[in-house]
Amino acid sequence: MSDAGASRWDERHRAREVALRVLYQVMVGHVSFGDAWRLVEQPDDADGVDLDPPSREFAARLAAGCWEARDSLDAVIEPHLLNWRLERIAVLDKLVLWLAIHEWLSAPATPPRVVLSEALELTRAYSGDAAVKFVNGVLDAVYHKLKQEGRIID
Repeated sequence: MSDAGASRWDERHRAREVALRVLYQVMVGHVSFGDAWRLVEQPDDADGVDLDPPSREFAARLAAGCWEARDSLDAVIEPHLLNWRLERIAVLDKLVLWLAIHEWLSAPATPPRVVLSEALELTRAYSGDAAVKFVNGVLDAVYHKLKQEGRIID
């Protein structure tokens, strides 16, 4: 892959990370989207992430889309939680599930395996290795159900 291609995918990864951080601020910090963006997108801050305009747009669509569709995303997730309740899922794990499922449904140009891989990377980075197995299992079940329903084309 060329450096330009690698850079594009790196930007997409960073955009997904920003979307996750924005959603976390909105959900846990009870702040507005505007305030959440200011908190996570400050390049001078060690924790800030500076995105190029297309990646910023992607992150904004992803975060806003997840937030707007949170009830329907929960409805997709819930049947695949064996011996588990939706309200018991760790917040970060739930947000990663939302991001992956929403991206599958709203950005069909991105290969489903890429979305899954990115979700697992975010889970590993923000929730830890123990959560990766759980998130992978839920996403695998959701993926197969959505594919069976014709909502995901692989």
